[in-house]
Amino acid sequence: MSVREFIDHHFLHYNSRELRRAAEAWRDHLDAGGQMLVSLAGAMSTARVGRILSRAIDEGLVHGISCTGANLEEDAFALLAGDEYEEIPDWRALRAEDDQALYDRGMNRVTDSCIPETVMRHIEGGLLEAWGEAARTDSSAMPSEHLLAVISRSDVKKHWQRAEDSWLLAAGRNDVPVFTPGWEDSTTGNMFAAAVWRGELPHHRAVTPGTEQMTRLMRWYLNNARQDGKPSVGFFQVGGGIAGDFAICAVPTMVQDLHMKDVPFWGYFAQVSDAVTSYGGYSGAPPNEKITWGKLGVETPKFMIESDATIVFPLILAWLLDD
Repeated sequence: MSVREFIDHHFLHYNSRELRRAAEAWRDHLDAGGQMLVSLAGAMSTARVGRILSRAIDEGLVHGISCTGANLEEDAFALLAGDEYEEIPDWRALRAEDDQALYDRGMNRVTDSCIPETVMRHIEGGLLEAWGEAARTDSSAMPSEHLLAVISRSDVKKHWQRAEDSWLLAAGRNDVPVFTPGWEDSTTGNMFAAAVWRGELPHHRAVTPGTEQMTRLMRWYLNNARQDGKPSVGFFQVGGGIAGDFAICAVPTMVQDLHMKDVPFWGYFAQVSDAVTSYGGYSGAPPNEKITWGKLGVETPKFMIESDATIVFPLILAWLLDD
């Protein structure tokens, strides 16, 4: 029995039905000629979502990505040092002293996985060269563009481990733009700030800031949403936070701040999160609330799946890929 057959047969009610309906509506959206943007929050790259997301990108299921700086860099970390990661079987039982011991060995823990700091320093050298060249030529590139250029260099490429699992490489070969709002909240963002502090970089302009990334995102949206007879771009949000909140605001920015006419709302919306929306404890508004902010319309297909994204998202992609 395929994953699709299993889901169609068993996922009939509650969150499981919402998962199936979201997958079906994603397929219908693509079949009607629409495109899809995926936002990645949390630690999905360290959870190795690239193993299936890269295939989804190659198969034309994903056309744009908005992600945190951590998800961006952690895909590259896994590409270059995934075999050196250490798994912590009973991570909930760790004492503070156990985490201190990991720190002393240069192992940075992400829940149940530890990333060696050596790979971060390996990438830092290449990024410092790329940022320095951009500063010298008074040019700028998005964080994803800089990182993709570094990991694609011949001297770095020889260190690749299972390149087929890298969603960033898949995005590069398919011209899928990767927007990274709040990139400064990441290891590589911290490296960049430190380099400017030390005077190794003369200014901050080598990396495209978030507001400029927003203008690029709006142009990308317009190029892909204003197609006669086709639905506007869809939005699949994994988790909450800035990756989703930033990207989905492209539409109200054009409508309410730029007063553009005939800008369509997002043509599909689904979100996977185990955080409950209540009393300001979670910033990601549920689908209907987004109507009041000019992001979605009454007729927009909307789905809210309250579950673990590391389980739900691969299942939806597997259903779409007919695994």
